[in-house]
Amino acid sequence: MAVVVPCLNEAAAVGKVVDDLRRALPGADVVVYDNGSTDGTAEVAARHGAQVRHEERPGKGTVVRRAFADLEADVYVLIDGDDTYDASVAGDLVRVLLTGGYDHVVGVRQAGTATAYRPGHATGNRALNEVVSRVFGTPVADMLSGYRVVSRRFAKSFPAISRGFEIETELTVHAVSLRVPQREVPVGFRDRAEGSESKLRTYRDGWRILRLILRLARYRRPMAVHCLLGGLIGAVSLVLGIPLVVEFAETGLVPRFPTAILASGLAMIAALVVAVGIVLDAVHRAADETMRLTYLRHPAPPRPPSVVPAPAAPQGRFRG
Repeated sequence: MAVVVPCLNEAAAVGKVVDDLRRALPGADVVVYDNGSTDGTAEVAARHGAQVRHEERPGKGTVVRRAFADLEADVYVLIDGDDTYDASVAGDLVRVLLTGGYDHVVGVRQAGTATAYRPGHATGNRALNEVVSRVFGTPVADMLSGYRVVSRRFAKSFPAISRGFEIETELTVHAVSLRVPQREVPVGFRDRAEGSESKLRTYRDGWRILRLILRLARYRRPMAVHCLLGGLIGAVSLVLGIPLVVEFAETGLVPRFPTAILASGLAMIAALVVAVGIVLDAVHRAADETMRLTYLRHPAPPRPPSVVPAPAAPQGRFRG
């Protein structure tokens, strides 16, 4: 097991996180990725027994991308270094993944105090969860959770395009698109440690996440997106063109040539948009097949001996 702890200026909290993780997962490698801290985060993590690696390029997504590429493990645990998640239950999340044969387990945050979420974050999280659930057709309870356990085949098939806090959205959409077995488990969520500061910027990062959702929708569901867009353009074309057709049928004249040209142009654009959607859908299916084959090249998560079924008793008698 490899535990990945992305950190940026978390000296006030990372020591406790590492201690809790080492108690919960005594056989795991706890790897703290220092993402350019200036407060001694790396030194504190090392004193508490974590392996420390450095990623100079900024962004949580960059750290996750680097960790999945560099670390070799059967199971990866992702958790923030700010001590807002209950690190002591990491073993329970790993057990759920292994015993259930899952590839992706998400820790759904359950706030222990009224101030655990910053103002507006809980509402924004619910709204984004609803958008993703409707766009991708799978219910999502906490898309932005940074507490996850994933299998090797999930990690090694994950492209990790995002650079910042959008990485959680990309992880969720990857799991939904690949249709991997996954489960959501409630976990405790509390206020940040005194002296630490959130790196999440509500409006800037919220806009980035929403923009990523729209981009992923265009990539992952091109047919639906282009049919919707083509349908809207086609509807405008009909609204403009039907009165002209009716008037032409009654009088044999087309009095508004500019409108007729516009309606015809919009109809052709609508048809072209739908045609592009059909082509992109074929490309997307090919990419999905490649991603699925990459996923299948890696072994399934190892199941603990306690859940391996016992061999069946022999039926009847056998003679030598």
